[in-house]
Amino acid sequence: MKNQPLNDQEIELLLSTPTAGAIEAVRALDGDYMVLGVGGKMGTSTAAMLRRALDAAGKKSTRVLGVSRFSKPETKAALAELGVEPISCDLADPEQVAKLPEVANVEYLSGQKFGTDSAPDETWIQNTVVPSLVARKFKDSRIVVFSTGCVYPFTPTDGRGATETTPVAFLGEYASTCVGRERVFTHYSRKYGTKQLIYRLNYAVELRYGVLVDIGQRVLAGEPVDITMGVFNLIWQGDACARAIQCLQHVESPPKILNITGAEKITLAEVAERFGRIYGRKPVLTGTPANAAWHSDASESMRLFGPTSKSLDEMIAMVADHLRAGGKLLGKPTHFETRDGKF
Repeated sequence: MKNQPLNDQEIELLLSTPTAGAIEAVRALDGDYMVLGVGGKMGTSTAAMLRRALDAAGKKSTRVLGVSRFSKPETKAALAELGVEPISCDLADPEQVAKLPEVANVEYLSGQKFGTDSAPDETWIQNTVVPSLVARKFKDSRIVVFSTGCVYPFTPTDGRGATETTPVAFLGEYASTCVGRERVFTHYSRKYGTKQLIYRLNYAVELRYGVLVDIGQRVLAGEPVDITMGVFNLIWQGDACARAIQCLQHVESPPKILNITGAEKITLAEVAERFGRIYGRKPVLTGTPANAAWHSDASESMRLFGPTSKSLDEMIAMVADHLRAGGKLLGKPTHFETRDGKF
């Protein structure tokens, strides 16, 4: 008899458990908080962690506002239950953005990735025009701007990965718009002196979504796992959210750039083999590992924030249990095997 998988509410509570670092950060910071793009994969977890961290720090009157178009009304209700104040807003509409309340601290998680190949024009709007509106509206706030490791070129798989000083590249439409987002925010940081941090994230994972879910699903189903990318790195989503909160203490003008991921360089084939051992089956591997891949060196964020809370073994075991129990998934593949930048 298989174990009962965690439901959505239980997963969100797991992901939004504040770390000691997140609690200390909100204790030290002043003002209210706003999460832009709160309806996305990490938005709800970040907003909920902020609320719980503030409560733990004795700052129950500090507000956490969650902004989204809220195409699903139930998301609004779920946020309210978590103590986050939902605000409906289309961030591409200048008039709606202008009406948002002023806050001291902004987590910018809005953006578009999947569907870029079929509708690149919409991705450019979401990833470059919206940042222009937001950067001007919140010119007096601290802003953590979510970006991606995809702005870097492939780096040798036998090395440590791209560092914050590695020049960006433009592999595909999505990466180009992400560089555009960074450039737009940087422009307004220089113009207004806005303190910002560019948060370059590589593969946040949780039980319903992420590279581990993609690989684990394929191994469990006996489907092939493409290992051409060779290596990657990842971070537990709860740790990624905590670091996003802590990053508000490290904003600068012009913006500080920070790689956010785990310390470990992970081999795709090894992860597939680990899932195979758990499931008692040999994984089907395809492709030949390339000598260069998207992976990042997170030593600077490790220096600032310390080690992450979940090891790779723990994450694989948790994902394997969730998949084996038939747990709910978000149904959004990461396309980790993509090497042409098309998403």
